[in-house]
Amino acid sequence: MKRNNFLKVITAGSVGAAVFGPDHAKAAPKPTPPKKLLMKVGCQSGGTSVENLEFKARHGVFNIDGGSPVTIPGKGWDLEDSLKKKEACEKYGISLDAYHYPLISAGIDKVAYPNIMLGKSPERDREIEILQQMIQVAGKSGIKVLNYNTTILPVLRTGKYIDTKRGNAEYSVWNYEEAVKRNDLKTIAGDVSVDQIFERITYLLDRILPVAKEYKVKLANHIADPPIPAPIRGVMRWNSPDVFKGIQRFAKLYDSEYHGFNFCIGSIAEGLKDPKNDIYPIIKWVGDRNQIFNVHLRNIKGSFNNFQEVYPDNGEMNFAQVIRALRDVGYSGMVMPDHVPHHHDPASSLQAFSFCYGYIKGLLQTVSEEV
Repeated sequence: MKRNNFLKVITAGSVGAAVFGPDHAKAAPKPTPPKKLLMKVGCQSGGTSVENLEFKARHGVFNIDGGSPVTIPGKGWDLEDSLKKKEACEKYGISLDAYHYPLISAGIDKVAYPNIMLGKSPERDREIEILQQMIQVAGKSGIKVLNYNTTILPVLRTGKYIDTKRGNAEYSVWNYEEAVKRNDLKTIAGDVSVDQIFERITYLLDRILPVAKEYKVKLANHIADPPIPAPIRGVMRWNSPDVFKGIQRFAKLYDSEYHGFNFCIGSIAEGLKDPKNDIYPIIKWVGDRNQIFNVHLRNIKGSFNNFQEVYPDNGEMNFAQVIRALRDVGYSGMVMPDHVPHHHDPASSLQAFSFCYGYIKGLLQTVSEEV
């Protein structure tokens, strides 16, 4: 540094100390560094076959939801089969972190245990006994999370959209007005209000959460897909018409570290008028409560009542920012691709998942290196 410039710097520092005091002459405090990235890429597709495990390992996916073990009719899951699944994963360095509970999103007419969400006693009590046994098997197998749904209607969609700019990829579409025009028949459940849905959820969780606590298994409920503004086919969904309020109501049912969410970013965004910005307060609220147990990273074009399911890089939400938000609330579980776009190519599903794995891993590496 030249002598004149050096003297200017010294003089400026002295003046600052004289006028504003010594504290103001010091350098501004450094911003708080971001939290350490704890989450990892995961997946719930394909099960624990050798073919699928090799596919996952080739793409750097070493944490999975393995589907579910063999079911013994009238009893529950087969512990021996569960342990074999875990052993199969370990051969490839893969951690079997979660299973899918047989409370799925296929609709009340197709689920194995319908009486729980029908609220039908005493049939639901026997079904709940089976679900209690499944938690025990999961715990004995070292499974940390059970992903499940509490829905009567299936996942709702009204059509397809072909994106010529993405190689004729096919996106699933939901348009509420189109659904209303169809006037589809009611399910076997008939008319069900949101309060009735919550009564049935509470009846279930009152009986399985104590078992989950005993066996240290987290119960992760998936967002009803999509949120809706009014009943469809006579049924209201627990996260509707306001998805954030529904999430808060469900979260507050129990003060338990084993009660939380399969936090589907896409399904939540489907209930938001401005997904790009409105997703962050929800991440923070649920994340601060430590109730995010699993993450589905799915993007959409559009918003509440009218959207397409697209690739992670061409939707409304900036997933780099979403990953930062999850990091900042200390989320440490899996981040999974979900509902990938389709194509007429026979290998389209594997292609889409491969793209998503690389995309998520790139996001995680980028965010982890920020200081």
